[in-house]
Amino acid sequence: MTSRHWPLFGLRLRTPRLELRLPAPADLDALADLAAEGVHDPAVQPFTVPWTDAPAAERAGSTVRYHWSQWAAWQPDNWSLELVAEADGAVVGTQGLNACNFAELREVGTGSWLGLRHQGQGIGTEMRAAVLHLAFAGLGAEWAASGAYENNVASLAVSRKLGYGPDGIERHLVRGRPAVLVRLRLHRAAWEAARTVPVEIEGLEPCRPHFGVPTGAASSQ
Repeated sequence: MTSRHWPLFGLRLRTPRLELRLPAPADLDALADLAAEGVHDPAVQPFTVPWTDAPAAERAGSTVRYHWSQWAAWQPDNWSLELVAEADGAVVGTQGLNACNFAELREVGTGSWLGLRHQGQGIGTEMRAAVLHLAFAGLGAEWAASGAYENNVASLAVSRKLGYGPDGIERHLVRGRPAVLVRLRLHRAAWEAARTVPVEIEGLEPCRPHFGVPTGAASSQ
């Protein structure tokens, strides 16, 4: 898809195995199908908002509506970039990058999920590496924050592999029971030292004002 008034449709992030982009309608259908198939072991709930506890058809519909809602709510000082990840011609999951007051704080957060059949292959690491490259090299971020519950071993391993360090904990109710969320934080210098996944960015320049970054701002792609 293309739009003169929404250049984000032309933004592409590429790693050795993946392309990340804003989803077209067919991509949203594929992503919704993945959500309906399942995202995690039903015995655990890795999300604070338990959207995956809903029936399959409801999970699929809420996935599509969520992406629409993020487009509609976008503001340069409060944005959430929700990308689909494609590998070998198939949508395998979604990777988000979000920020409030990015121009002043230079800090982003991330969130993601993969379809069950695509897990355990290192795809989650490449997805996160792609949006971190966009944040640090493309937009000039200074910090990235993330978090995962104590039992989400895979997500915590991705963060540590990419150079994040500890940033405290939070306690939440998940399925009515207390759960500990481990917060992690990544500084630009630590990202530079730990990055190993090559990433290419296409179509960023016209998108900069939508991220609260001036057109022509320095980057180190």
